[in-house]
Formats: sequence, C-alpha cells, structure tokens
Amino acid sequence: MTTSLASLRLSGELFKTDPYPIYARLRAEAPAFSRTSRDGNARMWWLTRHADVAAALRQPDLFVKDVHSTLNETEHTAPAPPLYRLLTDHMLNADGARHARLRTLVSKAFSARQIEGLEPQLRTTAHRLLDRVSARGRMDYIQEFALPFSIAAIGDLLGIPSRDHHRFRAWSHILVAPSSDSARNLRKTERLQQVMTDFVGYLEKICAERRRSPQPDLISFLLAAEEQGDSLNIEELFSMVLLLTVVGHETSVFLLADQLLILLSRPLLWAALRADHSLLTPAIEEAIRFDGPVERATIRFAAADIDLHGQTLRRGDAVSLVLASAHRDETVYPCPAHYDLDRPALRHLGFGQGVHYCLGAPLARLEARIALEVLLDRLPTLQQVEAPTALRWQTNPILRGPRQLLLHWQS
Repeated sequence: MTTSLASLRLSGELFKTDPYPIYARLRAEAPAFSRTSRDGNARMWWLTRHADVAAALRQPDLFVKDVHSTLNETEHTAPAPPLYRLLTDHMLNADGARHARLRTLVSKAFSARQIEGLEPQLRTTAHRLLDRVSARGRMDYIQEFALPFSIAAIGDLLGIPSRDHHRFRAWSHILVAPSSDSARNLRKTERLQQVMTDFVGYLEKICAERRRSPQPDLISFLLAAEEQGDSLNIEELFSMVLLLTVVGHETSVFLLADQLLILLSRPLLWAALRADHSLLTPAIEEAIRFDGPVERATIRFAAADIDLHGQTLRRGDAVSLVLASAHRDETVYPCPAHYDLDRPALRHLGFGQGVHYCLGAPLARLEARIALEVLLDRLPTLQQVEAPTALRWQTNPILRGPRQLLLHWQS
C-alpha cells in the first residue's frame, strides 16, 4: 500500500538514513508540498524541484530570510531577548541593504589570497591529527579528525590561538545540540546562557588584544571596519563570529565525512584518486551534488503571495529549499542517483546562488581537498568499519551527515 503524501515523514533518523526516495516522490507528485503546524498558525512549504529551488535562491526579495519583513505595520512581535539576538542577528538571516553591508565587511577575510594563506597551517593540522592515530590503526573520523580540523580552519581564519580551539569546539557543541523535551529545553537554555556569557567574555578579551595589536585575521578586519565608521556594532561582530564558528565548521565537518563515505564505498575511484590528485576537484564537486552536507537551505519566508504548481504560498509562510532533492532532479542531472566523476560541469546548488552565495565556499573546498590529500597519502588502505547500512545519521533538518564514521587501516 502506498503511503499518502499527508503521512510522509520528513524528519527523524529513519527518514535521514535515505531521504532520496521521498524527495523523488515529492518532485513527481507535489513539488510544492506544505504542512500546517499543530496549532494551525504556521505553514511550511518544501520546494523540491531544481528549477524552483534555483529560482528561489535567485529571488532574495521574494524569498526573504527575516520573517519580520513580511509583517504588516499593524502586526507586532515581542522584541527578541539579547541571547536570541546574538544567536540570530547575523548576515545569514539578513536581507537587502543590511545583508549587503554585513557581507561586504566579512568578505574581506574571504579573498582568494586570504584563504590560500591558510593552506600551510591546515596541512600541518591534518598531519598532526593523523600523527595521533596512525599507529593505532583505527579512529572515529568525525570526532578525531573532521571536527578538530574544521574548528582549526575557522579558528585560524578568525585569529583564535590554537590553544583555545577546543573551547570553540565545546561552545559549538552546546549551541547546536538538539532538545527533545521541556526539561531538556530548560536545561539547554540555562546552559546556553552560561556558554554565551563565556563566549562574549572571551571575545571581549580577543577584541581588546586586536585593537592594541591588529593581526591579518577576520576579527581584526571586522574591528577595523567598525572603527572606520561602518556602524558594525559589537553585538553584530559577536554574532558574526558565532555564525562562522558554528555554521562554518558544522557544514565542513559533514562535507569531509560525506565525501569520504562516498569514496570509500568505491575502491576503484579511491585508487584512482591516490594515483592522480588532479581528480580531487571534480570528486569534491560531485560529492556535494550527490550527497552533500547541506540537505536543505536555511529557512526563507514568502514576502508576498506566490502561486506555484497550483498552490499558493501565503505571505509569511516558511519555505524550505531542498537542495538534496534539487541535486537528484532527473530533468537537470542525467542518472542523478549515480556518482559520476565525469559528469558534465553542471553547477550544483550546494553553496547557494545569488546574493546569499556562501562566502565560505573557497575555505570549504580547501578543507575538503587537504583532508583527502593527506588521507590518500598517509592512509592508503583506509576502510570503513561498519557497513553503510549500519550508519546512524544525525537528525538536524538542514545538515546531512553520519553521527560517527569508524575507520581502520593497516598500521
């Protein structure tokens, strides 16, 4: 018996294990699919076809990040508490002129020269992490390599001393940990308050040091922009650093894990990459399309009523752009369920499009390349311990990646 569309599960560990069949059904039967919240006050739409997802990414005035911009003058919302503002008041959730201003400020630290300058440090970090486990012959790739490696990349970009990278890793873990019940929500809120207090206190000290002695890092760049009258207030600066710390490293962790999963399940391809590192670039790009770390773009909101596929998205409705589904769209990618290193150069949507195109894309690509190069050179016999069907997947609705990735090799 075929499950009705209304009863489809679009979350949870079982769904996340393999969401692609459900996305294929939505593309075919309900490319603009909606559900209403239990209280009947909010509606969420899932857009699953490539053409619709790409169009929405290119129309930031119609699909906005800030829900407040969709409200009428007579509609009021309570002001956000300071903690919430610090967690959300950044360029990822901004629109229009404010987004452009914040993006311009942070983009100075994402120039090609700035990113390329991180390569020696990142390569040293990658070797140091493998030095710790190489003789052991096994590791949890996520906890022992991908996480600390990605934190080091963001830390080096920001200018955080390596001795403090573990603190940023701990703060990030608290900030993204899921809550499943009221008691846990309360405990998490209390813990968040303490984490944010620690985080702000630490950044205040770093900022004071950078004002006295600027360095070629992101925090120094942001402080210089603030002092030149660009109206970047301290709350915006802290929120920007928090965004880069949490979002910047979480997506990279799962990119590293997802691409390795794909390649290890294809021994002939793994051998080809060992012999020819020039194949790494197309391998990374196809991995992002085939099973990338960002399953759905961050939530947008309809800025006006939108008619799409016989449905009407009402102003203020939440909209989820399902990148993972768009990347399996048969009308755009021939044989999309096949990982093809020789696939024609069709641009994927993994880093977005338009004004919100991911500034961190060059850094993510650099991390992905260095990680693979070092693994291929130092651990040529690398294999996955568990069968792919035994993997447990994290349940964050936006990100896609395994909870752990156990590996072994001949030491």
